Amino acid sequence: MTVGSDNELEGQIAEWRAYMDRRRELHRPDADELEDHLRGRIADLTGAGLRPDEAFLIAVKRMGSLDELSREFAREHSERLWKQLVLPAEPDPPAAARSRRDLPVMLLCAALAAVAIKVPGLFGVDMEEDDTRFYALNLSLFALPPMAAYFAWKRQVGVRVVAVLAALFAVGGVAANAYPLAQESQSIALTAIHLPLALWLAVGVAYVGGEWGESRRRMDFIRFTGEWLIYFVLLGLGGGVLMAFTAGTFEAIGVDAQVAIFQWVLPCGAMAAVTVAAWLVEAKQSVIENMAPVLTRVFTPLFAVALSAFLVAVVWTNNGIDIERDVLIIFDLLLVVVLGLLLYAISARDLAAPPGLFDRLQLALVVSALVIDAMVLVAITGRISEWGFSPNKTAAVGENLILLTNLAWSAWLFLAFVRGRAAFARLELWQTRYLAAYGAWAWTVVLAFPLVFRFA
Repeated sequence: MTVGSDNELEGQIAEWRAYMDRRRELHRPDADELEDHLRGRIADLTGAGLRPDEAFLIAVKRMGSLDELSREFAREHSERLWKQLVLPAEPDPPAAARSRRDLPVMLLCAALAAVAIKVPGLFGVDMEEDDTRFYALNLSLFALPPMAAYFAWKRQVGVRVVAVLAALFAVGGVAANAYPLAQESQSIALTAIHLPLALWLAVGVAYVGGEWGESRRRMDFIRFTGEWLIYFVLLGLGGGVLMAFTAGTFEAIGVDAQVAIFQWVLPCGAMAAVTVAAWLVEAKQSVIENMAPVLTRVFTPLFAVALSAFLVAVVWTNNGIDIERDVLIIFDLLLVVVLGLLLYAISARDLAAPPGLFDRLQLALVVSALVIDAMVLVAITGRISEWGFSPNKTAAVGENLILLTNLAWSAWLFLAFVRGRAAFARLELWQTRYLAAYGAWAWTVVLAFPLVFRFA
């Protein structure tokens, strides 16, 4: 075999294995065993004179459908699905010992986050109206470093990765607190929005164990982000119910518990929940990781219809978009949701499957979002030409340009895939590589905007 054919074969096996790893019915040892069988069959077939690509296709066909293999393993090991809901897995002894320490380490990190948000109060910075600026800027610095520490411990990262993480959080701390921003400065809101995004990608470095250069690991982090968000929302809803019942029961005996709830339970619980949600994703992902793909399947058609209806209404009424601040936020959030639906659908898809109806719905969703983003950009640039630049309008232009670039190239790749002219893997690779653009822009807003606009 030539070097080129070897590389092509390894690429085909990598795509096959990536799909195998998404079958949560299969554990890693099962997938390793199946890959060994596949490679053995390919070696036998190439030894008989077949080309590597022919050997790969025949070997995969002889092994059977991956869905059938997954179901067969699920039937043979059906007790796993129940045990995973209530019991930890049974890894090798060293891994088992480390797994038993997961819960206390997570609780320690969650407790550190809960304590961190109350430490400023010791220095007179209370959670009152006059000090909301400080907490808005530093909220992510209370919650995310303990979460990154948990993943750094769990992934057993090296000193270099720890140093990179410490440097990123230190830079974020300086950016949030060193600039002399007035209470009415637009940079406060911009930093409060963009610093969590920048630091979340720093958490991603810890999550992947420092292997940020691998596209497959970045996609793992995208999957984790979707699942984490679901768990965090569920914890928030449960916490809200708990606080409501607590306030009501204490009120029944004439005790006002609202001060304690809003000054202690709510902030400390919210900070701790960030790490607890991450631990839940890690602990239960083999069983519950399909939640986000299901939601994606439900909401992609609904958003596609809603955006298409909006575009029809724009054409019918001949009305442009009136870009006020609140309206701009709504449109940006809408585009972010569309991007999230796209990312999670990509992360859960079989790369080798042919294009189907759902892919065409996604293409319609992306094209609709692309047109709306272009309309928003036109409206924003019109406001800038009339009133000049400001931190808010400049940030809006930059973010919409970044989204426009992503949506435009995603639409092109989707169209090529639907027409059978490109592999779906190209779209996945594009999305994982584009994470760097989001991180770069977030850090630019946090670090450079206050200086460029003279702390306005």
